[in-house]
Amino acid sequence: MIEDSFGRVHDYLRISLTDNCNFRCFYCMPEEEYDFTPASRLMQKDEIVALAKIFVAQGVKKIRLTGGEPLVRKDAAAIILALGKLPVELVITTNGTRIAEMLPVLKEAGIKTVNISLDTLQPDKFMLITRRDVFHQVRSNIELLLQEKFTVKVNVVVMKGLNDGEIRDFIEWTRHNTIQVRFIEFMPFSGNKWTSNKMFSYQEILDEIGKAFSVLPVKGALHDTAKGFMVPGHEGSFAIISTMTAPFCSTCNRMRLTADGKLKNCLFSDGETDLLTALRNQEDVLPLIQASIRSKKKELGGQMVPNFEELDANAINNRSMITIGG
Repeated sequence: MIEDSFGRVHDYLRISLTDNCNFRCFYCMPEEEYDFTPASRLMQKDEIVALAKIFVAQGVKKIRLTGGEPLVRKDAAAIILALGKLPVELVITTNGTRIAEMLPVLKEAGIKTVNISLDTLQPDKFMLITRRDVFHQVRSNIELLLQEKFTVKVNVVVMKGLNDGEIRDFIEWTRHNTIQVRFIEFMPFSGNKWTSNKMFSYQEILDEIGKAFSVLPVKGALHDTAKGFMVPGHEGSFAIISTMTAPFCSTCNRMRLTADGKLKNCLFSDGETDLLTALRNQEDVLPLIQASIRSKKKELGGQMVPNFEELDANAINNRSMITIGG
């Protein structure tokens, strides 16, 4: 069992397969020309599996694959199939561009839930956000997942003045589709030019939805990061991830392993623990994992202030979102 000093048991591991991505979303990876981590410094397939087995032996029940875009990694299929043999719930977050070609792999690995990052339902705005003209490909792949009976969650980072006007359009999408739309408050990371006036809050999202729809809360599980809701008569549902205005740190059970093998005990932690070097040196990795989680701060990496309007994003010591893995 992996437990921190506040009694929180950590049984959910997020593994980033790569910091590479075929999108260039400004809030995640600002520069078009980006220096990706050299392959030699990335965890190799066998190293990913070896570290995953250590975590599973300590009680990890769920592994999420992230990136970058995890499916652009050349050996992604081999990694997914290997991890699919472990006794855990395996899930993935992707931008959806490679779903069609990877569908047989996802099925064979036993993946049943796929999170798709999609911040707009407008093709021209999609191009503005991602700098890639593949909106219809992503929408088609979401439809494919639904046809194949996957559980599909759509992650929407809400930014004031950019896509907050589409919130009700996303809710309308759930009327005849069994998706869950997950609205995410815009969070500060290195290089993403976060300011408080771009933040559209949990309450503002609810208020906007309430202008057109009746909303009922849905009881969630203990470790849920998203607060769930339903609109009566809709086949799908929605949720809000309120990291900035109503954080959920008290029940956190998450650990993050970056593509270069560093363990982050919190999305906003200012430090990390190098597991990959220790593994390559044939050292015992478990004490490093345990020490990292024991040093976890009570909430938000110990770097955030309670009032987001007073937050100085430049004072936060952290990686960019793409190098963390979300």
